[in-house]
Amino acid sequence: MIRKFDRKQLKNRMKPKVYLTRRLPSAVMERLIRETELIWNQGDRVTSRAEIINGLRDCEGLVCTINEQIDAEVLDSAKRLLVVANFGVGFNHIDVTAATARKILVTNTPDVLTDATADLAFALLLAAARRLGEGERLVRGGKWTGWEPLQMLGTDVSGATLGVIGFGRIGRAVARRAQGFDMRVLYWNRTRLTDAEEEAAGPRYANLEQLLREADFISIHVAYDKSTHHLIGATQMELMKPTAFLINTSRGPVIDESALIEALQTGRIAGAGLDVYEREPMLTAGLVQLENVVLAPHLGSATLGTRTKMGMIAVDNLLAACAGNRPPNCVNG
Repeated sequence: MIRKFDRKQLKNRMKPKVYLTRRLPSAVMERLIRETELIWNQGDRVTSRAEIINGLRDCEGLVCTINEQIDAEVLDSAKRLLVVANFGVGFNHIDVTAATARKILVTNTPDVLTDATADLAFALLLAAARRLGEGERLVRGGKWTGWEPLQMLGTDVSGATLGVIGFGRIGRAVARRAQGFDMRVLYWNRTRLTDAEEEAAGPRYANLEQLLREADFISIHVAYDKSTHHLIGATQMELMKPTAFLINTSRGPVIDESALIEALQTGRIAGAGLDVYEREPMLTAGLVQLENVVLAPHLGSATLGTRTKMGMIAVDNLLAACAGNRPPNCVNG
């Protein structure tokens, strides 16, 4: 699987030559500088395609983020490349098929961001339900005139029904948090759990249509691929309760953003909480003007502890591949 002709030269040089597309937390940077011959974008901005292609020359390793498209052209520019170590779980921005054809390993950083992302999903759920975004804008804008009995009435979370779409690690973590609010939890997953797993986890399985009809809050946690592109569109939103809220911390294109805006504008659904967007960092026209949506700037894994752990896992993957070993989190081996 690994490009063996490079490994002998690498062994003689002791440290692999690595290109990093974006500055990572300080502990990760210190390790990369110590254990590799590191080249990186010191401007701490999105790295251009030309910069990546130029920086990768003579490199055995690439550490990239979700912002960069790593396709066949980029891979062909790096004749010595052994591994693409992705800083993140999702890797749809990397052409894994092209990497495999060129005997280049691709890795990711699963598990470590589960709790941080689940925390944020529930934070968005609470913020949307209790209209926290609207309330903060009212106070900061100097327009709040004091307590009123009917002011900004929100929606109860305790005792409500939560529908979890995608029941992997993060989906299950969100379901566990819902138990603390005495919520009834339904889940939909392409692969249903066994009876024993369902009994242990607690939530009840529902097909997607049933979940959409019954849930008061819907939290999305599917991986993004062709099969999940616009998984939630106008047809699915028509099934939802007019009092329901849609939460997305997975990938933006899982939701048809134009259809969501129309549903929010017309009151087809009550509200939404979004951490990801269809064409990041651009937002579909009309979204920012809506009061009934909470908008976060892709903060799912954004805690210092989580991002540091992600970086360390990426470096572990990188160094293992460059040493000729199977990386702990290889997605194409």
